[in-house]
Amino acid sequence: MGAEKVIMIDRVPERLELAREHGAEIINYEEDDDVVERIKEMTNGQGPDACIDAVGLEAEGHGASAIYDKVKQTLRMETDRPTALREVIQAAKPGGTISMPGVYAGFVDKFPIGVAFGKGLTFKMGQTHVHNYVHKLFDIILSGKVDPTFLITHRLTLDDASEAYKMFRDKTNHCIKVVFNPDGSERRSNIVVH
Repeated sequence: MGAEKVIMIDRVPERLELAREHGAEIINYEEDDDVVERIKEMTNGQGPDACIDAVGLEAEGHGASAIYDKVKQTLRMETDRPTALREVIQAAKPGGTISMPGVYAGFVDKFPIGVAFGKGLTFKMGQTHVHNYVHKLFDIILSGKVDPTFLITHRLTLDDASEAYKMFRDKTNHCIKVVFNPDGSERRSNIVVH
């Protein structure tokens, strides 16, 4: 869609490899001591123009801040783990945009509001308004500009749904995305846009 560089941060080997195969530069946050510094290095010290926190309250981290969040959650003093959000705020370019389709449910601690204010960041967040975007998305897909099917790693029947959710949750069998076809076939479903 025109981005000069895409950097994907994760810890799941299959997702990292898939991102690399499709042109993204990757960071495995379990192997990198300072994700924010690494992002800055990868953007020549500028930081990204736009950052997406697609994880939200379930973000996992490592180090002192991850332990802090886990303790606060256990004591019910914090509901969400804002690891990814903190990192993108720290890494973003001044005047940049932080998009948050990742779900947050309640309270977070150590939110770097001063950094966000000082950089003049724009935040875009909330439930994705699918009906506002679905027609445009289908037009892009049907025109061939984007083919999201590379994300599909498994096609299963509805009878396999329970096992598929466990496989996805536990990150087993190289599962990234499951599509359910009633008969489990490799056929593509027809897309109807109203």
